[in-house]
Amino acid sequence: MRKILITGGAGFIGSAVIRHIIQHTSDTVVNLDKLTYAGNLESLATVANSPHYHFAHLDICDRAGLDTLFVEHQPDAVMHLAAESHVDRSISGPAEFINTNIVGTYTLLEAARAYWNELNAERKAAFRFHHISTDEVYGDLHGTDNLFTEATPYAPSSPYSASKASSDHLVRAWHRTYGLPSIITNCSNNYGPYHFPEKLIPLVILNALEGKPLPIYGKGDQIRDWLYVEDHARALYEVVTRGEPGETYNIGGHNEKTNLEVVNAICSILDKLAPSPFSPYASLITHVEDRPGHDVRYAIDAAKIERELGWAPQETFESGIRKTVEWYLINEDWVSNVKQRGKP
Repeated sequence: MRKILITGGAGFIGSAVIRHIIQHTSDTVVNLDKLTYAGNLESLATVANSPHYHFAHLDICDRAGLDTLFVEHQPDAVMHLAAESHVDRSISGPAEFINTNIVGTYTLLEAARAYWNELNAERKAAFRFHHISTDEVYGDLHGTDNLFTEATPYAPSSPYSASKASSDHLVRAWHRTYGLPSIITNCSNNYGPYHFPEKLIPLVILNALEGKPLPIYGKGDQIRDWLYVEDHARALYEVVTRGEPGETYNIGGHNEKTNLEVVNAICSILDKLAPSPFSPYASLITHVEDRPGHDVRYAIDAAKIERELGWAPQETFESGIRKTVEWYLINEDWVSNVKQRGKP
């Protein structure tokens, strides 16, 4: 049984990881979260009363608070998911991304290193620092067949992806220079339940139900590889428990879709499950001016994690997107509470 410190555990992916660990393993989780606009403890309601779950309201930039937390809880591993992650917000206000994603990662690395240095030899050898990153650090794929591999050079396009690339470099440096046993994963676009409604899929679902425009940047021909969040949670647990320190693992869903295809798929499902005066929902699609520096295509080669750790996605895009739409239709309270806390 392990005790895992998870930063950003009240966020979309972090909460999925915690639910997976509490519901499917005997490990204990310490959830560290600052509870910014996208952090939502309601996403953990199904596991909040577990004796294996603990919450700490803390900023990863608070070194003294981190030191106290490490000493108090004595974790066997860190899964670092806390990050500012919305590209549009990074364009309009990059400072918070620099502070959280770069300074915060540095502060966490130093706190983890100080803690790790004091462990006995056995626990020191078993400790892991798992940094969760994004495929956006690789930049743009203009071809139709090439894929991001773990060896793809970094070429970030937005303030968000640049800040995540910076944090990846810090983690690798702390492994190389100090020996901190670190692992990095880079994932493709996640979707699924409990997603804050500023991202494409939940935004389209909720806008459609309210008869609002469904905004699509440019022609909607940008291609993303879509990964169901619960598949990602399984992958992350495999990496933190079985991955090799110093390695990087790319995690993808094998589901390349244009943004327009994604929106049309959502509209088609809603037409069947929730017909209304707004149907057909595709009539609400509105093309808007493309955002600056918008990457054309992301696509992950996830062969390494499948080969070395035996992970593969269980959901197709068709099954995952239907589950996602159904979840939003039956979880009106969660959606309503998120909106009351501040619309995106």
